[in-house]
Amino acid sequence: MIWNFIEIQILGMKWLNTLIGYALEKIGLNIYGKLGSSIHFFIYDVIKITILLCILIYMISYIQSYFPPERSKKILGRFKGIGANCIAALLGTVTPFCSCSSIPLFIGFTSAGLPLGVTFSFLISSPMVDLGSLVLLMSIFGTKVAIIYVIVGLIIAISGGTLIEKLHMEKYVEDFILKANNVDIDSTILMQKDRLTYAKEQVISTFKKVFPYILIGVGIGAIIHNYIPENYIEAILGSYNLFGVILATLVGIPMYADIFGTIPVAEALLVKGAELGTILSFMMAVTTLSLPSIIMLKKAVKPKLLGIFVAICIIGIIIVGYLFNLFQFFII
Repeated sequence: MIWNFIEIQILGMKWLNTLIGYALEKIGLNIYGKLGSSIHFFIYDVIKITILLCILIYMISYIQSYFPPERSKKILGRFKGIGANCIAALLGTVTPFCSCSSIPLFIGFTSAGLPLGVTFSFLISSPMVDLGSLVLLMSIFGTKVAIIYVIVGLIIAISGGTLIEKLHMEKYVEDFILKANNVDIDSTILMQKDRLTYAKEQVISTFKKVFPYILIGVGIGAIIHNYIPENYIEAILGSYNLFGVILATLVGIPMYADIFGTIPVAEALLVKGAELGTILSFMMAVTTLSLPSIIMLKKAVKPKLLGIFVAICIIGIIIVGYLFNLFQFFII
């Protein structure tokens, strides 16, 4: 009962949903009609995600201050083989929230001489599986789904990096990176006050970048939630369409957002009858393989390595989607 209270009232903020509904009814809005329900959904989700966003970024940025690039490089350098891939994937959970922010660190680690497979495990994990995604997913889908999502995301990151390492793709990294001298890995000693200031600055900086995508994501979610018929969603992304997972993955790739922008869309799709695995595949594709991040990565690696990276991610995401759909009954 205590955990249910935490999950529903603290993470899910159902009290906020009730409060906003009460306030809207007081001003004469019918929150059960399409327009009123859309406004209710929009206000509630924007406020809820914004609160969680600011708290999570502050906490994660504080933790991240203990893992500057130089220290992360030293940590990764102590491990070999698949153990290094595992540590790289785990370090990715406390680093930037979007794929574009992860690429400069990936370049820095590669320039510093870390194994290519290890740096790719980091690159996959960082946007796909961060601590913020764990808490946000818990607020929407529950603890079980959130934990499984994080586990399979880490498995994709570790497996993808290990496969790239086995294929010996170092010659497909651009020469300027291999010849660079410890790019972007300088670090300074931070005092406690500096860490708190850093966390605060990260909240402000990330919020400014992310908030427009939250508004767009919640707006799309509100439209799906109240204006798109349920049978349309079920026909396209439900169990009746065997290719729903593939479609969701391919649709998600050209988009650019992070976990905060995709959550409200995912929430609306689930309510409308889309399968869980299909929704998670969409989220993974958006956060890991956004078109801007692929364009940035193209500057660092040659087409063959880029193609293998994209293929590994797509295949992994699709497999995860079908597995979640298969076992959805036992998860939710």
